Amino acid sequence: MHSIKTDIAWSAPDSITAFGRDLPSEILGHVSFGDMAFLEITRRIPDANESRMFNAMLVTLVEHGLTPSTIAARLTYLGAPEAMQAAVAAGLSGLGSVFVGSVEGTAQMLYEVMPAPDAAADLPALAQDIVERFAARKAILPGIGHPFHKPIDPRTPRLIAIATETGFAGPYIALVQQVAAEAERQKGKSLPVNATGILGALCCEMGFDWRVCRGIGVMARAVGLVGHILEEARNPIARQIWLQAEQAATEHFRADPAATTG
Repeated sequence: MHSIKTDIAWSAPDSITAFGRDLPSEILGHVSFGDMAFLEITRRIPDANESRMFNAMLVTLVEHGLTPSTIAARLTYLGAPEAMQAAVAAGLSGLGSVFVGSVEGTAQMLYEVMPAPDAAADLPALAQDIVERFAARKAILPGIGHPFHKPIDPRTPRLIAIATETGFAGPYIALVQQVAAEAERQKGKSLPVNATGILGALCCEMGFDWRVCRGIGVMARAVGLVGHILEEARNPIARQIWLQAEQAATEHFRADPAATTG
């Protein structure tokens, strides 16, 4: 039988150790929340440039207004106000290939054609290959395009600027931009790199395993959901959202009952 162990953290009656560091004396008051998240992923404390870049990445996804995830959290809180954690979990459950989780999809997509950073890579050719492969299976390109941020996602240029300042504007950032340009050329419409696209590329620049990239979005959005739930407790709108949706559905049925019953 294999022994059960973890190299992340362990406790004794008089101590807590995380990644070989004493939690009370070496981490508390010394390591920020974002840097602790970096430590969990990489098992080391980030340097100054890594810290600035990674914290900016996290902050990018904390807040985006009344998104499906925040609406789901608010509606769940309406039904179970005694369980904030359930409302947060409901919001996080919707972070998939369309919302926030596309960070993971972008990183995986970029790693598939460029497993390691390659400054000499033929980026236009790689981008063409990516776009054609996704088109062939009628799949949505992760990290490209946005339903209402047009012609540009305002978060994207700022993230690129920080990446340039911190030394992380490398071949993956260039590649995802080439993918957007190729998609626009082939489809004939504006398809900007969105925030999750740049974040996925940054995950590659920082050498993260693509399987953890969605987790970065989960970490960030959990913070935002707590804020939305607190606002819901103080100034509720979930009941109004529910009742307006119910009213709209009822009015549609009354106007054309045959369309509903088939």
